[in-house]
Amino acid sequence: MAIGAFILGHSGSGKSFSLKNLDPNLVGFFNVVGKRLPFKGANFKTVVTDNTDEICYLLVKSKAPIIVIDDFQYLMSNRFMRDSDIKGFDKYTANGKGIWNILNTINYHMKDYQRVYILSHTDEVDGKTKLKTIGKMLDEKITPEGMVGIVLQTHIDNGHYFITQNNGHTTVKTPFEMFDDVLIPNDLNFVDDAICDYYNIPKTGENS
Repeated sequence: MAIGAFILGHSGSGKSFSLKNLDPNLVGFFNVVGKRLPFKGANFKTVVTDNTDEICYLLVKSKAPIIVIDDFQYLMSNRFMRDSDIKGFDKYTANGKGIWNILNTINYHMKDYQRVYILSHTDEVDGKTKLKTIGKMLDEKITPEGMVGIVLQTHIDNGHYFITQNNGHTTVKTPFEMFDDVLIPNDLNFVDDAICDYYNIPKTGENS
């Protein structure tokens, strides 16, 4: 059972930049749309794919302690566009199943020391900021944020930060006393250190 965490925010709010301080030797990187990262030296072991079945297969095989899935929402939107000629609700069902399979793989089929960071865009629905999805199936039947224990959201105010506590208008959540502050640095290595310390997980996955 790996630890899954959503990192949510609108485009340009610092999600991808938050990877900058991660040790490339510890990271397996799924690049969903094949875009370049916004900093130098991003020498992660990278797979470019938007195929959810392939991602599930590689998640199970991977021994990397840190896994990043960047631009998660395009797993949904790319498939939706490819299936745009298909009529009816089957395309939404297949789309939702792919996302559900990834989250289930993280929760049931990965190693205990692994951390999976899922970077995705946000959407505003009824005054609440949430994970951007396609159609209502994922929201009404699954609620992806409910399948992980950690949801952080980017925040820009004289600098870039992550929000750690829910203000009633987001899906943000973190375990009790994992973070002391409502705003923490926009630094996924800082977050990963806190998670490893909280759950007593070896940072490098050794002896696990």
